Amino acid sequence: MIEITEAASKRIHSGMQQEGLTEGGLRVGVKAGGCSGMSYVFKWEQTPTSEDEVFASKTGATIYVDPKSFKYLDGTILDCDPNMLGQSLILRNPNAKSECGCGLSFGV
Repeated sequence: MIEITEAASKRIHSGMQQEGLTEGGLRVGVKAGGCSGMSYVFKWEQTPTSEDEVFASKTGATIYVDPKSFKYLDGTILDCDPNMLGQSLILRNPNAKSECGCGLSFGV
């Protein structure tokens, strides 16, 4: 399971609005790379694939996760971190044994 906080839900809704999407959600994935071995990937999508795990917040923000990525993301909390550059989505991943300073790369 992946939990979507209220702050992350608001950020997803505003991002979809900025992209001109009225339907769909945010694909959250993992790929090899980054300074810690694995990197998080975010991409707007209109529909999930048949294999995707689909998670929705209480306010209807939806994320799609492919099966390979879900192995690394199960138990994660998707949150939003307000900073000087705006609001960034962050993943609080209990499976990460290490993380780089930017928070976009992790090791298992």
